[in-house]
Amino acid sequence: MTQLSDDLIFEALKQVYDPEIGVNIVDLGLVYGVEIKDDNDVEVTMTLTSMGCPLGPVIIQDIQQTVAKLDDSRSTFVRIVWSPPWSPAMMTEDARDELGIW
Repeated sequence: MTQLSDDLIFEALKQVYDPEIGVNIVDLGLVYGVEIKDDNDVEVTMTLTSMGCPLGPVIIQDIQQTVAKLDDSRSTFVRIVWSPPWSPAMMTEDARDELGIW
């Protein structure tokens, strides 16, 4: 079994893409935090680009499947928060360059 760490989970989450934008959720700045609980469950705290994001459930499912590949004995809870609200300023420089946002 894989020894999970916050860093390992963040790296894995770079494989989860916002299907509308085509950039991974970490570089978009959507992931606010990762916590490995005492009971070995994983909690991902994140936001979406908008409250009405139609593909939010798809992104959540992708997150759960991605973390399960690291260690399928853990369950993953995705907590969606709206504060602070997402803005393009939260994106990495590489993501802004990729999307042409200066």
